[in-house]
Amino acid sequence: MRAPLCSADVSEALSMPVIESPYTFYARLRETSPLSRIGESGVHLVASWDLIEEALEREEDFSAHLTGVLIRDPAGEPATFTLPMTGATQVIATADEPDHSIHRSVVQPRLTPARIGQLEERLRRWTGSAIAGWQNAGGGDLIPVCERIPALALAHVLGLPEDDVERFRVWAMMGGDMLAGDASAERLGKLGQETAQMAAYLADHLESAISQPREPEPNEPLLQALARAVRTGVLARETAIGISIVLFGAAGESTAALLGSCAKWLAEDPALVQQLRAEPTLIPRFIEEIVRLEPPFKFHYRSVTRDCSLGGFSLQEGDRLMLLWASANRDAAYFEEPDTLRLDRRFPKRHMGFGRGAHFCVGATLARLEARVMVESLLELDPALLESGPSEATYAKSVFVRRLESLSLSGPAPN
Repeated sequence: MRAPLCSADVSEALSMPVIESPYTFYARLRETSPLSRIGESGVHLVASWDLIEEALEREEDFSAHLTGVLIRDPAGEPATFTLPMTGATQVIATADEPDHSIHRSVVQPRLTPARIGQLEERLRRWTGSAIAGWQNAGGGDLIPVCERIPALALAHVLGLPEDDVERFRVWAMMGGDMLAGDASAERLGKLGQETAQMAAYLADHLESAISQPREPEPNEPLLQALARAVRTGVLARETAIGISIVLFGAAGESTAALLGSCAKWLAEDPALVQQLRAEPTLIPRFIEEIVRLEPPFKFHYRSVTRDCSLGGFSLQEGDRLMLLWASANRDAAYFEEPDTLRLDRRFPKRHMGFGRGAHFCVGATLARLEARVMVESLLELDPALLESGPSEATYAKSVFVRRLESLSLSGPAPN
């Protein structure tokens, strides 16, 4: 068996040029070292579609448990920050079987296409209001709008007060910071403290739901379903809280990232804007291409449970894999013109932008709906809004999340 190649320079991987446009870096990995060790951190980049699929099929070797994240040590060298193995951290996306299926069985019925479809009118109202406020202010940074819509949707799905949406916006962005790859142990500690505050807030609302039992309702908030699962012994309290925390990032930050990417792509391509205005039925295909080309989460971790190999490369128990969805989505072995946005792909949803396999994103239907409503709302505005292009666009400094921190558009004149 071969040892993993060490051609992945962590300095390059964490540099702003690669963060802002990582795809040349990923292409080099696919071609020269599809499995690359990052220094002596024990973390390996997995860059090709085939190797990622192989890893996903071998849960006995590659656990979804999030046991540690990539950081820089005090000397600036790549290292890992070990995370505790608790019921609050190994949930949904980071849980193995049988726990993963149990968690999904509580969450998924509240996120079915039929139920999410009932949210469309409400989403249009929220989106219209947020964009109108932005427009009346003369445009400017669109990202607060992109963050507000998922926060409102999250509040509705969970059953939390809409008045707390600004707190949700802050909390929803923290997951990407924890997985950014360049966070110090001190920074991770502070993020942990903020996460504890979020957990306490969610615990209060969960306890309130537990103490006031209700009969099951077709459209009940997710917190009610979690509370019932706790009362009946299906879930432990800390697990129910952990699921709520994960949803903040999964339904908050990732969707905000998708909305920002859609807006930026439109602002940079006037011909595409005209095409989508003329053929609005292509909007869902446009969204799938954005998810493929700019997946909100560039990767997810897997932890190696025993000495084994992947694609002929040797791995050791305790190593960690970064499954690079963003790289696999541009693998020329699976996509014709992989770096080009095409609205005529035969299988537009065939990508890893929402993950793949058993851990496919449970909130994908909601994210797609939010993106469609946002794109449709933007296309209804004054054409000058998108034709002038962005005057500023900055990305969060993160190897994990593909999220714009600012996207300034001139916007139409105030009413």
